[in-house]
Amino acid sequence: MTTRVVIEARTVGRSEVTAPRIALGCGNFGGVGSSPEFFGQGLDEAQAFAVMDAAWDLGINHFDTADAYGGGRSETTIGNWIRARGRSPLLTTKTYNPMESGGDRGLAPERMTRQLHSSLERLGVEQIDIYMTHDFDADVAATAVVETLERFRSQGLIRAIGVSNYDPTQLRGTLEEGHVDAIQNSYSLLVRDDEAELLPLCAREQVSYTVYSPLAGGWLTGKYRRGAPFPAGSRMTQRPDGYAAFVSDRVFDGLERLEEIAAEREISMAGLSLSWLLANPDVDALVVGPMHPRQLEPVREALAKPLAPNEREALGRLF
Repeated sequence: MTTRVVIEARTVGRSEVTAPRIALGCGNFGGVGSSPEFFGQGLDEAQAFAVMDAAWDLGINHFDTADAYGGGRSETTIGNWIRARGRSPLLTTKTYNPMESGGDRGLAPERMTRQLHSSLERLGVEQIDIYMTHDFDADVAATAVVETLERFRSQGLIRAIGVSNYDPTQLRGTLEEGHVDAIQNSYSLLVRDDEAELLPLCAREQVSYTVYSPLAGGWLTGKYRRGAPFPAGSRMTQRPDGYAAFVSDRVFDGLERLEEIAAEREISMAGLSLSWLLANPDVDALVVGPMHPRQLEPVREALAKPLAPNEREALGRLF
């Protein structure tokens, strides 16, 4: 029997939503993220059910998805799980990317309205807890985006408003038009772009900061080795473009030292990397996306072995 973990919860921005600091990322259900060339791949429904069951049993009751993950298959799979299990997880979903090759994209109000209703239908729910724009749309005024999201909230279709993949200038401009409750960006020991401006901006403006790709596409798990071929089926064989800069002696030097420190603490590299993020008071939540139930173990490790501030600072200097 799985021993449940205790996960701290925090208020999402200025909303009435309270969300745990760990969410289950469902981007691999029926695809590999939003990439049309991988729609229909990733985890099938039985495999996705096994991951959701394991996450729920562990104590993770917040599921993160997007309308374009698997071309809608991720939301459909979650909806099927909700009906089959009779459970009600906290739900985050997003819109921007096309749901089919050559399909439309963006944040035009009429498109967002259509996409929200299609998400509600696939998920089989009447309300989404956190609804996010999945990227910045330079062709749609921030005023129109915020007004559309606030309309959804006033209609009772969503409870909190968020954005994803926004830089400081984009978030600042959006906040000038109205408040958003949350942002979800890539951040990890290897991806630190948000530290200088965006994290302090979020802290000042009461915008909850959620991390996706906390293990940098698997680079912080130890699966990639200096001079060794990339493992078959890994991100570096499927979608390497976003991680090509990591192939350097500097990064491998840091990874080798991270592995030594993890061994000294009797924790996996992945668990230690998650601990580093959770030790940052400005990080409100992490989205973890396991391909198998056993890959949830680093979450348990990270919660069991938190880092002191000085330990976090020392780890941060590795890269």
